[in-house]
Amino acid sequence: MNKITVYERADFEGLSREFTCDVPDLHELDFGDCIASLKVVGQPWIAYTQPKYEGEPHVFEEGEYEAVERPNSFSALRLVHHDLLDPQITLYERPHLQGACKVVSEETNLAYGYFNDRVASHVVQRGVWLLYQHPNRGGWHCLAWPGERVDDYGAQLRFQARLSHLRPLRPGRPAVTAQLLWDQKRVEAEREVLVDEIVGVNETESEQALAAGSTREYSTTLWQSFRFSNATSLRAGLSFTVTVEAGNVFTVQKGRSESCTRRERSEVALPAKVPPRTQLTVHVLRKEVTLSVPVLLTITQNEAVRTEMGEYRSVSGTNVCARFSMKPLPAAGTGREERTEAVEGTEQARSAGMGRVAADGTEPGDDVSAEREPTGC
Repeated sequence: MNKITVYERADFEGLSREFTCDVPDLHELDFGDCIASLKVVGQPWIAYTQPKYEGEPHVFEEGEYEAVERPNSFSALRLVHHDLLDPQITLYERPHLQGACKVVSEETNLAYGYFNDRVASHVVQRGVWLLYQHPNRGGWHCLAWPGERVDDYGAQLRFQARLSHLRPLRPGRPAVTAQLLWDQKRVEAEREVLVDEIVGVNETESEQALAAGSTREYSTTLWQSFRFSNATSLRAGLSFTVTVEAGNVFTVQKGRSESCTRRERSEVALPAKVPPRTQLTVHVLRKEVTLSVPVLLTITQNEAVRTEMGEYRSVSGTNVCARFSMKPLPAAGTGREERTEAVEGTEQARSAGMGRVAADGTEPGDDVSAEREPTGC
């Protein structure tokens, strides 16, 4: 929403009024010539020193102004509803758009170039511009509106061919909503990472408890990033949120590091007992999945709606499991190893709602034939 809130005292104190549309005469609303501070949301506003949008204009772009430059002097307010995203103005050296010309699309200090104090006419293609008589936004200034054509600065403006600085008004920040298109997701890579290895040997003739304990905790990770399309119109500093899932709201800020890492604790249950004359080997594994999902961005600005595309990318290592195998030891006194069958199994992690059942449906500690492939995480 585009709105301005005005206060009768500095630091946003005293009586206040909120407006969302033009106010040609503040005196009719009992708030004339008393504004000392204000807040702007959305598009810029122009405050005039005389009713009916007359007198000296003062521009206030989105932000908070604890103290205005000309307190107690504003009599009218006007909302800038024009499209400000792609500004352009053409300056001419002579009246009636004649002579050398210069096309400007961003704030420019003409004192640094060859066109300083040489402008006699202009035409505005897009955006709203502030024109200053002196460099660094100094001196007398005026507004130039879209489609405006000034044929002679000497007759129509007080510049007398002395334009030295100009800048376009900045648009208000757009509201952005992000929708992940899960039906178009792509799994780019999958891999298993060894987190820990535990070996227990029972050389006795009776069952023994595993010295490492029956459970352990491990850190799991989630790396997230967001990439904008090359044609994005969003500017640096804009931020919005992407809701990936319940409990995972990823904040994106344009122009800064667009990634974050989240760590969690995951508990893995291990076999608690080692059978007689058996070696138990436990490999704790983290399965990492690289995933990319297209994101539809809906951008609302100045009552206009447009869409752009982005991409959410994550490397998730939140699935931790324990893969174990049991190998009988050689019979006592034989002096040589005998061929034995290994017993393998997999124990799945219990992690913040991320737990899954082993691929073959086995429960922790189930015996599995040695000829079978190890079960996955």
